[in-house]
Amino acid sequence: MFDISLAWRAPKVNPINQKAYSIPVFNPINVYGRVFFFSWFGFLIAFWSWYAFPPLLHDIIQEDLHLTQIQVANSNIVALTATFGPRWTFAGCLLAGCVPTFLAGAVYNAHGLLALRFFVGILGGSFVPCQVWTTGFFDKHVVGSANALTGGIGNAGGGITYFVMPAVYESLVHNGLTPHVAWRVTFIVPGVLILSTAIAMLLLTPDCPTGKWSERQAAAEAILRRASVPHGVVPVPGHLADRQTSGTESPNYSEEDKSDKKMDAEAQSVDHTVEEARGEVIQKPTFKEIIKVAISPQTIVLGAGYFCSFGGELAINSILGTFYGRQFPQLGLQTASNWAAMFGLLNVLFRPLGGFVSDKVYHACGDRVWSKKILIHVYGVITGVFLIIIGKVNSKDHSTMFGLIAGMAFFLEGGNGLNFSLVPHVHPYANGVVSGFTGAAGNFGGIIFAIIFRYNGLNYMRVFWIMGIMMIGMNLAVAWIKPIPKGQIGGH
Repeated sequence: MFDISLAWRAPKVNPINQKAYSIPVFNPINVYGRVFFFSWFGFLIAFWSWYAFPPLLHDIIQEDLHLTQIQVANSNIVALTATFGPRWTFAGCLLAGCVPTFLAGAVYNAHGLLALRFFVGILGGSFVPCQVWTTGFFDKHVVGSANALTGGIGNAGGGITYFVMPAVYESLVHNGLTPHVAWRVTFIVPGVLILSTAIAMLLLTPDCPTGKWSERQAAAEAILRRASVPHGVVPVPGHLADRQTSGTESPNYSEEDKSDKKMDAEAQSVDHTVEEARGEVIQKPTFKEIIKVAISPQTIVLGAGYFCSFGGELAINSILGTFYGRQFPQLGLQTASNWAAMFGLLNVLFRPLGGFVSDKVYHACGDRVWSKKILIHVYGVITGVFLIIIGKVNSKDHSTMFGLIAGMAFFLEGGNGLNFSLVPHVHPYANGVVSGFTGAAGNFGGIIFAIIFRYNGLNYMRVFWIMGIMMIGMNLAVAWIKPIPKGQIGGH
C-alpha cells in the first residue's frame, strides 16, 4: 500500500548495498533526500541554461545579430554536440557550463553564437552523472521512480526557461535597458544559479551511500563480508551431506538436523543475494570492457529508445516556441513561449509517471525485467503515431494542436522515464558506461532530428511525421532483443 509519509521520512536502507528502499522527496536533511534534491535541482538549472537561448533566439537575438534562419538552425544543432558523460563530474559540468553562460553578453555575430552555444552544451552532459548518482543511492525496486523523478523535474528546466527568460528580458526592457543590452544581461540569472548550485553540491553531499567514490569498492566489500554471516551462522560445505542414508530409506532428520537444513538454505539465499549485490558494485572498466558493454545488444536497445524519446524532446523543445508563433501568429512572443513551456513542464508529471508505471509493472509481473522493456517499445510506437497525426493533420485550431502535443508528450516524456528505469538492470557493474551511452544516444538523436528540422526550413509538419516513422521503425527493430544479457550477475 502506498504510504505518503515515505516522501519525508528517512528511508529504510538495504543492508547489503546501502541503497534506500524509498525516496524522501521532501526531506533534504536526510542524506538520501539531499542527494535526490541536488540531482534534480542541479539538472534543472543546467537544462534551464542549456535551453536559455531558444525563448529569445528567434524574435530578439536573431534580429539583434542579423542572423539568417539557417544560422539559427545551425546554432540549435551545435548546442547539442558538446554533451558527454557522480558528484564531482556533475558539479564539474555545471562549473564548466556557467562560464559560457556568463559570457553570453559577449556575442556579437553568428560565429560567436555558434561557439558559445557549443560550450553551453556542456551542461547537457550533467544528465549522465545525475542518473548515475541516483542509481547509486536508491534500490532497484524504486530506482526507476528515482531516476524518472530527477530526470523529469530536471527536464522541466526546458519549460521554465520559456517562462523565465522572456519575463526577465521584458522586465529589463521595461526598466529602461535597450533590447540590445537586455537580452545579454538576462543570461546572468542562470549563470549565478549554476555557480551557486555546483558549490553547494560539492559542500553538502557525498558521492556514494558509503562515502567517497574512491573508497566505494572497499566499503562495499566490508558490508558484503558482514552480510554473508546471517545471525552468526557460518555455512559449512558438506555439513548435511555427511549424514548418509542407506538404500531407499527416507532420511529421518532430528530437530537439530531440520534446524541445520533451514539455516543452510538461509545461508545459500544470503550467498545468492550477496553475489547479486557484488555484481552491482560499479567497477572501473578497462577500455576493452567499455567497448564490449557499449556495443552489447542490450545497451543498444537503451540507446535506440532514448535516441527516440529524449532526442525527439530536445529537437522539439528547440523549435516549439517558433512553431507556435508561426502556426498561431496572434499569440505574440510571451504567449507562444508560455505554451511552448508547457511541453517542458509536463516532464514534472509525465517522466516520473513513466518510471513509476515501470516499477509497478515490474513488481506486478514478478520482478521480470521484460515488463520494463516491453513498456519502452509500447510508449515509443504510440509516440510515433502521435507525431504522424500531428504532421498530417496540421491543425490551425489552438485546442486541437495543444492537445495533440500534450498527448504526444505523455508518451515521449514517459518513455524517457521508462528507459532509465531499465538502465540500472543492464550491466550494473558498468552503470556509468551504460548511462553514458544511453544519454549520449539521446543527445545524438536530438542532433539528428535537429538536422532534419534544419534541412526542412519552416516545414515543421513534414519533420513531425518523419520523426514519427523513425521512432516506430527503431522501436520495432530492437523489440526482439532480451532485456539483460544471458548469465549476467545482478540487475535481475
